Amino acid sequence: MISIPNASLESEIKDSFSINMLNGQMHIEKCRLAYHRIIMVQSGSGSISVDEQAYELNSPQLLLVAKGQILTGADLRITGYELSFGDCFWERAPQSANNCKAVLFNNASANQFILLNEMTSAELSPLFEAIYQEHRRVDYINKLDAMAAYLKIIMIKIANINAALLHGYDDYDKQLYRRFVEQVSQHYQGLHDVNYYAALLNVTPRRLSDVCKSSCGKGAKQIINGQLVAEAKRRLQFSTLPVKEIAYQLSFSTPEQFSSFFKKNVSASPTDYRAYFVNIGR
Repeated sequence: MISIPNASLESEIKDSFSINMLNGQMHIEKCRLAYHRIIMVQSGSGSISVDEQAYELNSPQLLLVAKGQILTGADLRITGYELSFGDCFWERAPQSANNCKAVLFNNASANQFILLNEMTSAELSPLFEAIYQEHRRVDYINKLDAMAAYLKIIMIKIANINAALLHGYDDYDKQLYRRFVEQVSQHYQGLHDVNYYAALLNVTPRRLSDVCKSSCGKGAKQIINGQLVAEAKRRLQFSTLPVKEIAYQLSFSTPEQFSSFFKKNVSASPTDYRAYFVNIGR
């Protein structure tokens, strides 16, 4: 029995980028995102759910939702911005910003909800307004590149705000956990072994796993596997690559090893998982 929540797939967005100004009531139909989304809430009320996890909206905050996650929300009142972008649009942003996107969205559940204070909200609001106004302009040569540059700045600012919040109140263990998540976000496609990350961070594998469990309730191996599963799902949903090719790209020794890993974590084979999404639109 395939264990995929009942949700429609998000509709296609022109140029793989959009931004909307939010100013009042809105309703989000349950859908699986085909694009990454940033919702900046300047003020709001109601509850948004991401993968069945509810987040209350009642103060300035950011909600980061990665491609492939399920989003829904009813009876919402939001003032702010809703920004969506695809990987192909992000490729227009300079290479130097790639780590910010990896840290924030490759392990989205760890950065899903970011509270803002008066200063950080005031810092981000003009950037969202600038990219919103640029998006509304009549098309011109290099318009998409200009918006990608704005997006790069926004992502860097968000990554810095998130890091400052964590370092502001976290002890050594929390900082070690964050460093581990950052390293996994960069290397998980090729490196699946907890021992590698433990050596990189100069701790024992047992110590690393204990720190992860106390920080997020999951062991180090579960976090690595979660990244792999999320990336495998994205490639199965949004690419036409053969399962064999996806297996090799994610550094599995054989397609059979990848299929066994995927089925253990998703309760469906890669082929059945892909078929489910192909059949949604029929």
